[in-house]
Amino acid sequence: MARVNRDALIPYAFLLPALVLFVTFSIYPFYLLTYTSLFEWDGIGRLTMKAFVGLSNYWHVIARDHVFWKSFLQAGYITVLALTLQNALALVLAMAVNRRLTGASIYRTIFFLPPILSEIVVGLIWFWIYDGNFGILNQALVQLGLGAWTRPWLADPNTALTAVAIIHMWKGFGWGFVIFLAGLQTIPDELYEAARVDGANAWLRFRHITLPLLVPVFVTVSILTILGTMQIFALIVSTTGGGPGYHTEVPITRIFHSMLGSSQFGYACAQGIVFGLILLVFSLAQMRFQRRST
Repeated sequence: MARVNRDALIPYAFLLPALVLFVTFSIYPFYLLTYTSLFEWDGIGRLTMKAFVGLSNYWHVIARDHVFWKSFLQAGYITVLALTLQNALALVLAMAVNRRLTGASIYRTIFFLPPILSEIVVGLIWFWIYDGNFGILNQALVQLGLGAWTRPWLADPNTALTAVAIIHMWKGFGWGFVIFLAGLQTIPDELYEAARVDGANAWLRFRHITLPLLVPVFVTVSILTILGTMQIFALIVSTTGGGPGYHTEVPITRIFHSMLGSSQFGYACAQGIVFGLILLVFSLAQMRFQRRST
């Protein structure tokens, strides 16, 4: 009997290290984050000297922090552009490479290069491109006779957010490209050959074969795009820092500024909880849509 009990415990013994790591690096930090969000704390004084404020931080985030919600709308604007333009470009390039072009492996490498670059490095490169005085974008516009269009792209409130969105899409389209390409390669060629025999043109083959079979891939890419874009941080910090004004502020930079800029650690934790819950709702909704589509 004792032998049977020991054998039954062996699987749990193998799970114990993973459980300890999960509790240490996920459960406990989340508990600490939630606990701190109920206090007013500057992040410098002793933890025991925090002032308990209950749900006041949450109330202020939800009802009074207009900049926080503006940062959400701005992150949503970047997300919509990424979901449409970025993923459309990724799909077109994946379909082109999937047609067994000469040098396809080279294209794969080139298209996947931006995602593996450091966001700080990418931000500094594009900061130089957008520079109002010496940037190559303005220089190119002058050479094309479009000097009236030149401007400090990242310092102008009218163009700063779109300029940042373009950088983000340039850096991120490679992920979608790789996933779409993997999805396209799972579609049997026999389906396209049968459609050709039936007289279907390229558009009909795309509409009735490629699109339906790629629906799970579209959902996966959409989830990754939304989560990745809503958590954009280093790119903003390295280009605009959230400015001019708050015109390129996104939720993560807003939380960062509340924590280190204003020394409101408890309030920043409440912002983080609210932000995480919203992302969770989006993720659950998309996962439910994915289950229905499959």
